Amino acid sequence: MQGKKFISPGAWFSMNYPSDWNEFEDGEGSFLFYNPDVWSGNFRISAFKGKAGYGKDAIRQELSENDSASLVKVGTLECAYSKEMFQEEGTYYTSHVWITGIDNIAFECSFTVPKGGSVQEAEDIIKTLEIRKEGEKYPAELIPVRLSEIFQINEGYEWVVSTVKQELKKDFQGIEEDLEKLQQVIDSGKIGSKKKEEWLAIGITVCIILTNEVEGMEWKTLIDGNREAPVLQYKDRTIDPMKLAWSKVKAGESCNVIEEYKSVIINH
Repeated sequence: MQGKKFISPGAWFSMNYPSDWNEFEDGEGSFLFYNPDVWSGNFRISAFKGKAGYGKDAIRQELSENDSASLVKVGTLECAYSKEMFQEEGTYYTSHVWITGIDNIAFECSFTVPKGGSVQEAEDIIKTLEIRKEGEKYPAELIPVRLSEIFQINEGYEWVVSTVKQELKKDFQGIEEDLEKLQQVIDSGKIGSKKKEEWLAIGITVCIILTNEVEGMEWKTLIDGNREAPVLQYKDRTIDPMKLAWSKVKAGESCNVIEEYKSVIINH
């Protein structure tokens, strides 16, 4: 399956999912995906890390403890598969569950569909599951922006909006003319040179203004070694919020967000 790629936070595993699906908020440690326009089922995945061989042990344990589970093969992966029916608001659903594992990682995948719904999409996702080995250097990758980075983007922007309101008693709408307000806050010296998160929030906010003003800017998640961060992709360029402010401050340089913004605009 081509589709979109998901690399889990902490880069334990990767998988591909259909290009018309998105990631949605779920419980902690569980990742939820479905098609928001034409709902065909909810796909959930959780991963658990253990000692060597933990993945195979999880399959064996499920088969011994769950009488309704049977051993099936999905692609090259052995899975303990079971299903159960339930009713919600008068509609019947089937929840299909696969417990599988690779090396020291066990996966629990479920696909909840209307009764009689196909499990093909879920099996196609499971077939693409790969684990990422610790200590191995993987090439940097840009993947569709994950929820964890969307939260980071929103948090950074909200911090800037409230800081501008507090310091300047002015509203901040995320448009080009707000850059002057942002620069005033920077010039006031309020943000200490060691405050990485706050400088990152400023870089993120400049990028939000770019997405509001320039068509075709798209948020992505960058996975590069231990770094997992939101970046903007525009055509064949990557704009990194970290480099717009924090990298400059860290190097002892001054940060001028208006100039940074203009240089991106001119170069596009």
